[in-house]
Amino acid sequence: VAGENFDQSPLRRTFKSKVLAHYPQNIEWNPFDQDAVNMLCMPKGLSFRTQADNRDPQLHSFIITREDGSRTYGFVLTFYEEVTSKQICTAMQTLYQMHNAEQYSSVCASSSCSMDSLASSIDEGDATSLAKLQRYNSYDISRDTLYVSKCICLITPLPFMQACKKFLIQLYKAVTSQQPPPLPLESYIHNILYEVPLPPPGRSLKFYGVYEPIICQRPGPNELPLSDYPLREVFELLGLENLVQVFTCVLLEMQILLYSQ
Repeated sequence: VAGENFDQSPLRRTFKSKVLAHYPQNIEWNPFDQDAVNMLCMPKGLSFRTQADNRDPQLHSFIITREDGSRTYGFVLTFYEEVTSKQICTAMQTLYQMHNAEQYSSVCASSSCSMDSLASSIDEGDATSLAKLQRYNSYDISRDTLYVSKCICLITPLPFMQACKKFLIQLYKAVTSQQPPPLPLESYIHNILYEVPLPPPGRSLKFYGVYEPIICQRPGPNELPLSDYPLREVFELLGLENLVQVFTCVLLEMQILLYSQ
């Protein structure tokens, strides 16, 4: 388990994640920082869901800044895939049995009852809350399908957010679609890693993803730096007044800390 969240039900806990594979294995000018990438791809660790939970894919990005000030950008698509390991499913059910037993004991303690007079001591309210807890906060290996989070990540020298986002979504669709794409998945990954060049400054580049073409544009030397993040989301998240306040702080060279979940 990642972090001390044992009070949470097993499906609400987070577990330690690890990098399963990365390609290419090594680049001289951009060595792979496995610990940093793992932490930034899954900052809360692995999470589990069932068929009753929301499992829509989520996109986020990160920046790795090295000691020399150089930056590497990561773009991550997190999704959920079915757990096929019987061992993991059994372990999840065991965790739930232990968790429910602890919750059962805490209800008894709050009702000042003993095990001998359990049925007569728990009042109706406690019994109802316990029943709801076990119904909505449970995992039954014979009834539920277990899913675990997984992510695919593109690491790039420039923040081409929209292009990376479109490619990851197309790659995810190719993985989950019942009708596979014309070429093996490795072909599309090899293409974007080795055959798609960075566009020259001031030029745009069109390349083929998995299903549709993707376009990215790089500003020229006399233009503003590349900012491929949608400003609309910033306004929606912060609001107009807060954004003006943050911008004022930037112009005044004040220290800014943004905190969120």
